[in-house]
Amino acid sequence: MIRIRLARVGKKGRPSYRIVVADIAAPRDGSYLEWIGNYDPMQNPPAVTLKTERAAHWLSMGAIPSDAVARIMDANGLMERTPTQKNRHQEIWGRGK
Repeated sequence: MIRIRLARVGKKGRPSYRIVVADIAAPRDGSYLEWIGNYDPMQNPPAVTLKTERAAHWLSMGAIPSDAVARIMDANGLMERTPTQKNRHQEIWGRGK
């Protein structure tokens, strides 16, 4: 199974992430199939660069985005998150609706 997820790069205390397409069994910072963008949470607002055509290609091939990447893609208008993805944290901790 293929997953679109974040791979951490950057210095200690200054995280930066690559948005990568990887096998679901590969380690977080391990090998990946394709690098499709960057995410820098340290900037205000967080900086995101994403190759939307490549992300759309991998989504059409059945790749599953992680929750963090789904949020990024939702903000860029590439995909719409389902209500269960939006409220997952609230459901786990018993808060919210």
